[in-house]
Amino acid sequence: MKNYRLLISEKIGYALGDGAANIAWRGVATFLFIFYTDVFGLSPVTVGVLFLVARFSDGISDVLMGIIGDRTKSKYGKFRPWILWTAIPLGVILSLLFTSPDLSATGKVIYAYITYILFTLIYTANNIPYGALMAVMTGDDKERTSLGSYRMVGAFGGGMFVQGALLFLVMYFGNVNPDISLNPLENDIYRVEVSVPRDVESVNIKTKDGIALFSWADASQKKQDSTASNKKSFSVQANEKYAFLVTGESDLTSASFSIIDQKRGYSNSIYLMSVFLTLFMFITFYTTKERVLPPKTQKNNLKQDFKDLLSNKPWLILLGVGLLFNVYNSIKQGIVIIYFSHYLNNQILAASFLIGLMLASIAGAMITAPLGKRFGKKNVFISALLFSGSVNALLFFCGPGDIEIIFLLGMLSEWASAIFATLFFVMLADAADYSEFKNSRRATGLIYSAGSFATKFGGGIAGAIIGFVLGAFNYSGQDAVAIQGAIPGIVMLMSWIPLLITIIAASLMVFYPLTQEKINEITLELNTRRLRE
Repeated sequence: MKNYRLLISEKIGYALGDGAANIAWRGVATFLFIFYTDVFGLSPVTVGVLFLVARFSDGISDVLMGIIGDRTKSKYGKFRPWILWTAIPLGVILSLLFTSPDLSATGKVIYAYITYILFTLIYTANNIPYGALMAVMTGDDKERTSLGSYRMVGAFGGGMFVQGALLFLVMYFGNVNPDISLNPLENDIYRVEVSVPRDVESVNIKTKDGIALFSWADASQKKQDSTASNKKSFSVQANEKYAFLVTGESDLTSASFSIIDQKRGYSNSIYLMSVFLTLFMFITFYTTKERVLPPKTQKNNLKQDFKDLLSNKPWLILLGVGLLFNVYNSIKQGIVIIYFSHYLNNQILAASFLIGLMLASIAGAMITAPLGKRFGKKNVFISALLFSGSVNALLFFCGPGDIEIIFLLGMLSEWASAIFATLFFVMLADAADYSEFKNSRRATGLIYSAGSFATKFGGGIAGAIIGFVLGAFNYSGQDAVAIQGAIPGIVMLMSWIPLLITIIAASLMVFYPLTQEKINEITLELNTRRLRE
């Protein structure tokens, strides 16, 4: 077993790969919906359908990538070379996803479909081999649990990087260097005039606290939007003055206002993130090694691989549970920016909230290995699902002023969520061992296609749920009246709807057959077989 022990440096190198993947995945899951609706100008239903349609192809592409990975032969192994080959393409397509070309309404939809589908395909080519690499770095299930904890710390670290920094980077890169003049009137009413040194297609103005209401001061400009709202989005011409009446806050100064070119801000921020993504992938490739090989007598037989897969009960249950908990996580990630922007009226506070969630996730990932060893992976998985969903549902009772409670509940929920996310990928490796134990054949890449499929298709279902729920409440990110009418739907997506999903997932997990005793038996038998070869 000495040969299966992994150095900490290799575990860290492997973890950076999921850090890179989560720059892409959590960046997309958290920010793409609001980017499409509030910046790019697509309707929520259009975005929801896009997310769902694009993911239907993932089932096929994931399986194909698993097959290709199992049959790849190179001096670097079966799975590592794909991490190298896809590092740059993944960074490029992520950048294109958050680029806003000047297109017609139809052109924007076409562009969104093309770039989003390409993103899912390239992510598949990267992430399935990356996930399968865990199962072939070591054959020791306890060492894999430790590696899984490192992996998820890396994943949540990457998520914290993108979710915590992106909004601040948007403000930095989107700064239009405005000239702001402020004239106090009576009863805490201000007349604010704004001008910028260059033409900008669309800027967003609001107070930094997001509380004050804006309405146009000049009759010639009121036709753009006659309602009072917490922010205004409008096109500006260089050196033209745009006047607003601002109410609802006192002691305002010029420094109290945020005027951001969100298109430029998002694009440049993601470009920078993509550079880090590519660099981390290169480090993963150069610091890891494949050690566990299929049995020497095994021959390529695709029909038999599928037969083994469809008779693998642990894999089938993990596929369903993984799909459900990824719907759960993706709904939470996809609605949080909208929740903070339009319910709490403080978008920038979302960055602190997301950092808090990532810190809680890291703590959850670090405690997973000892909990799994003490109570068994299956029991911990079910308990974490129910705890996370129940705590999350309590957000339904929180109002815009309950910031501390919202942070506490969100972090507790995310702490438990990290536990079952960590265990899922470790248990896929157990399912690969089970297949080799039962059938004397191993198709690691094909089995890990479940992880990628569940992640991406779960995200697609979540995007569709968000889109349809918000559409049912007539949400429009560029219409203040419609936003207020959609608040009940936003709150439901943040609370009750995720709870229902975790209950279903926990019920399915009850039927998972691999107890810790069975896994110990499988590990001992497989190690004995490998020593004979």
